[in-house]
Amino acid sequence: MYLPEAFREDDVATLHTLMRHYSFATLITQQHGTPFVSHLPFILETDEGPYGTLLGHMARANPQWRDFATLSEVLVLFQGPHTYVSPSWYEAALSVPTWNYAVVHAYGTPRLIEARDACYALLRRLVQTYEAGFERPWPFALPEEYVHGMMQGIVCFTIGITRLEGKFKLSQNRPMADRQRVVEALQASGDPEGGAVAALMQQRVLAL
Repeated sequence: MYLPEAFREDDVATLHTLMRHYSFATLITQQHGTPFVSHLPFILETDEGPYGTLLGHMARANPQWRDFATLSEVLVLFQGPHTYVSPSWYEAALSVPTWNYAVVHAYGTPRLIEARDACYALLRRLVQTYEAGFERPWPFALPEEYVHGMMQGIVCFTIGITRLEGKFKLSQNRPMADRQRVVEALQASGDPEGGAVAALMQQRVLAL
């Protein structure tokens, strides 16, 4: 992606944090010369490989998994918080609108998980991960025969990450006074996305 130096983020721990928090991501492959996209939840294993490994699954009826046999690299796009930034929040009158956002592109090598037990463990872990925030998490207490029957309709896979690209566009190219005004406007907006961007800006560009 287009990656100006001011917005570039190379710290792997920072990128992993965003990937885990915004783990419903976009898997992009090439199919007969045309981009093909699926939107999927992922689990990130940070200690497997230099940049980590992604675990996921998709419907067996989805043809995208068949691309894995012929592709050496796929792209998974993790979209973090994003929001519109009004030029009215800047001190200079001659300014234009923009968009602040954080995003991570994870490139990697896909591999199917053939072992049924490993796929079952992945599904259980996905459920436990996303149920963890509930007061009474669903226990995944299903009959084994039922689960294995349902598993026939899905494909599990891993993606060993070979490189990461991070872009945190958070008004780093603006004067400090403008950054502060943007944060204040976003905090006052009451919009959750704007508030998340403001929080990132406070962590990253107001302390510079």
